[in-house]
Amino acid sequence: MRTHKHSLHHPSLPAAARPHFRLERWHRRGLYLLFAMLFASGISWLVAHYWLRMPGEFGESIHPLEHWSMQWHGALVVPVSFLTGSMLFQHMRRAHRAACNRGSGWSMLLLLFWLALTGYGLYYLASESWRPYWSSAHWLAGCALPLLLVWHIWLGRRKTAH
Repeated sequence: MRTHKHSLHHPSLPAAARPHFRLERWHRRGLYLLFAMLFASGISWLVAHYWLRMPGEFGESIHPLEHWSMQWHGALVVPVSFLTGSMLFQHMRRAHRAACNRGSGWSMLLLLFWLALTGYGLYYLASESWRPYWSSAHWLAGCALPLLLVWHIWLGRRKTAH
């Protein structure tokens, strides 16, 4: 069997010596915290937008939480993007080459790309007639993200436990 110079899975290595793909504690906790804050700000926007509208002098007006949660949500995208991108060479590249969690990993990347695309679309491209569609595409994917993240982590931990 021919092995490549940069192979991650050398057949002669015992399972304990093979590389694992778990992030460092600070990286993991930072991502978990930022994703939780991003999710909370998105949910607070949904609640404010759909259930906390206030009657005003000229019809319904937005609740102040809607504006602040959207501002917070947009601000959190920068550090989330930074920490997600910082996983590219250590976590994502190695795990992909070792064929570990490819399905859930690629699903995470595609969902994050979709969220970035629809977030950009909401901010720069959506007309008033198309905004509800862009918004629904964004928040439905955003609500799926924590489920996919938990699934990805569970699969990875299950695989390393064996």
